Amino acid sequence: MAKWEGKAYAKLAGCADEQVWPLLQDFFGLDKWFPTLITCLPVEGVLGKPGCVHFCAGFKTLVDGSGKEAMNCTKQKLLSIDPNEMVFSYSIEEGNVGFDSYVSTVIVLPEEQGCAIEWKYEVKPVEGWKLEDFDFFIGFGLQVMARRMEAALQLFQASMDQ
Repeated sequence: MAKWEGKAYAKLAGCADEQVWPLLQDFFGLDKWFPTLITCLPVEGVLGKPGCVHFCAGFKTLVDGSGKEAMNCTKQKLLSIDPNEMVFSYSIEEGNVGFDSYVSTVIVLPEEQGCAIEWKYEVKPVEGWKLEDFDFFIGFGLQVMARRMEAALQLFQASMDQ
């Protein structure tokens, strides 16, 4: 069966790419920004180095059609990172979310009035999901993440202006 592929895009008004990248490249701290994550903890390796792994837990989904929800968790591995190009790729190595063979590339792009984050992914079709549901999950998460980063950077700038 062919993999699903998708892409989400979020603009960050008034935020330069070099301001957003340090927030995004913190692979062990993505729970600060992505709305469905409660925690991201280092498991192995060195932060920012390919091969490092973190454990993430967050959103709940129904399990086995029983009506019971379970906390979803994954171990994710940083595959590559290029601070000069402001891009990283990671994979889900194991977990209970059903996102098999998931690989994602996230890049910060300069824009005239700020910057944007582009999130590309590929994954085997997820049981119980439609492609449009998965696209919404990634896209909505990215939009919330972008708004949180904007707000944090605006607060930071306001504190510096005082």
